[in-house]
Amino acid sequence: MNKIFILVCFIAAISAVQAQKTYSLISPNGDVQININAAAKLTWSVLQQSQIIIAPSAIGMHLQNGEVLGNNAQIISTKKENINAIIPALFYKKDTIVDNYTQLTLNYKGDYGVIFRAYNDAVVYRFFTKKKDSITIQSEDAEFNFASDDSAWIPYSNDPHNGDKYQCSFENIYQHIPLSQFVKDTVAFAPVLIDLPNNKKALITEADLEEFPGMFLTNATNGFGLRADHAPYALEQLQNERNPVQALVTKRADYIARTQGTRNFPWRVVVISNNDKDLLNNDMVYRLASPNRVTDVSWIKPGKVAWDWWNDWNISHVDFHAGINTETYKYYIDFASANHIDFILLDEGWSDDKDIMKIVPAIDLKEIISYAAQKNVGVWLWMGSYPLDEKMEEIFTTYSKMGVKGFKIDFMDRDDQPMVDYYYRVAKAAADNHIMVDFHGAYKPTGLNRTYPNVVNFEGVHGLEQMKWGHDDQVTYDVSIPFIRMVAGPMDYTPGAMRNATKQSFRPINDMPMSQGTRCHQLAMYIMFEAPFEMLSDNPNAYIREQESTNFISAVPTTFDETIAIDGKVGEYCLIARRKGSTWYIGAMNNWTDRDMTVDLSFLKTGNYQATIFKDGVNADRDATDYATETKPVSATDKLTLHLASGGGWAAKIEMK
Repeated sequence: MNKIFILVCFIAAISAVQAQKTYSLISPNGDVQININAAAKLTWSVLQQSQIIIAPSAIGMHLQNGEVLGNNAQIISTKKENINAIIPALFYKKDTIVDNYTQLTLNYKGDYGVIFRAYNDAVVYRFFTKKKDSITIQSEDAEFNFASDDSAWIPYSNDPHNGDKYQCSFENIYQHIPLSQFVKDTVAFAPVLIDLPNNKKALITEADLEEFPGMFLTNATNGFGLRADHAPYALEQLQNERNPVQALVTKRADYIARTQGTRNFPWRVVVISNNDKDLLNNDMVYRLASPNRVTDVSWIKPGKVAWDWWNDWNISHVDFHAGINTETYKYYIDFASANHIDFILLDEGWSDDKDIMKIVPAIDLKEIISYAAQKNVGVWLWMGSYPLDEKMEEIFTTYSKMGVKGFKIDFMDRDDQPMVDYYYRVAKAAADNHIMVDFHGAYKPTGLNRTYPNVVNFEGVHGLEQMKWGHDDQVTYDVSIPFIRMVAGPMDYTPGAMRNATKQSFRPINDMPMSQGTRCHQLAMYIMFEAPFEMLSDNPNAYIREQESTNFISAVPTTFDETIAIDGKVGEYCLIARRKGSTWYIGAMNNWTDRDMTVDLSFLKTGNYQATIFKDGVNADRDATDYATETKPVSATDKLTLHLASGGGWAAKIEMK
């Protein structure tokens, strides 16, 4: 009798779970609510303080066998959890991260489920499967619908290769347009930022991307919103004849992924901000990434690098012909050593384009590495993605034994599943050989730098290199990316121009490049932009002539113990403070409208400090290289008044006395 009663109760409990179709999840502070409808089609919606953030939006995953994960719900169990943990961070903008959220797991009949999380500053979800055999993913439903025709910051896929919109450099300026004006049949790469009523923002991106293609976004099929789009699986590729360091896809499948049947899929992420400045100091992607897989990280030492390519090896007043040769790189080494710069980088040209194991005759790499070691400078090498893949193990093993510290790997220009797999293969093989990695020509970061902390930077940004040939409004872009692209992770923007130009005087010049905006705009980038591996893009002669600026740049760390977002407005200005040890660094950047700002120093601990300040000069509106310095005592009770010129900036180092 008891057994029958228990069985009846068990069946009743299952029936109750299956009958329930709606669920809700509230963030720890009670402000954010996820509402889930698990009927014939799985949908979610999001409120913050009763305001619609995400209107009802479909979630689903279509398998090639016809099964649709999320449709026709047969939920067999659910689980709610409250998590409050601390994540120790490596080579990051802070040393620890608070990980506080509520979680709801829906377990479906059919060996799969969905996990939802509500954070105080974001909502996320991911599918998981527990199937025995491998599976093929035909497509994914991931909609992000909004209540009205809100404006969005859209970076369209640019410069497609062979007409393939999914093969792009992931570098473009933002189109600030209503959602309804999103150009049909195009895609944008994440992150994408949406302006919501009441000054709120919603930023869409993804995290923990592994064994799956990256998420592009395209226009919604109806209403106001965006939906996910993915590059189909790359079946065949060939070496690009015009650029042999790169592979071009020649054939794609009718599905997006082939993967193991038991796994977690990438997180779909919506970051929510009440104030624009909150986006300057967001940790969501790092929180959601898979934990560190590198046991010994003692050899990973990110830092600054003297770089050759942007300045076109254009050094002068030397008794040798400057270029891609041993003498030139010894000069870069001498400069780096004298200015406490950690590394030099040999960019393209040091090896054969098609075979990285073939070093050009003008380069004695062993001599360069030996000379650099004597000067306490490390050596990095540039290489293209295709030839590295041809001989990956041989390349990493050989050059690691030679003493190379890292590789800047370029021209991936894709994020289909085989290319995402490539990133993980490179990261692991490099870590096994104690090699650091900077992914250039790359899609946005999705947390790989947490999983493999030897990956110390990513491009996927319309950086300073664009000023060698382009006329885009770089200054406005500079004060947009800290709120958008930087939310995803580090940016290999490559700052440091010493030739600075006003809006009127700027000209693109390849071998003597300049920047848009003031000198202090450039100096502030070393504080504002997250980059554990950070370039000095101009040439040694320029830095030697501008030693005061060089001394400031070299003193700014590339990783920090604490970050505080002080103020900011997307596309207009940004102001941030970062701490390393007991020393604070404050950076402010401006668009083309001059403005006054205030820095409240109450974040300082009690005590006496000295501030070394770089500010726009009174004539910076005519000569963008004009700046002034000031040294003054400060304390936690002080408020500093800043004036930023058009295209201007402000930077300070505050040390405890």
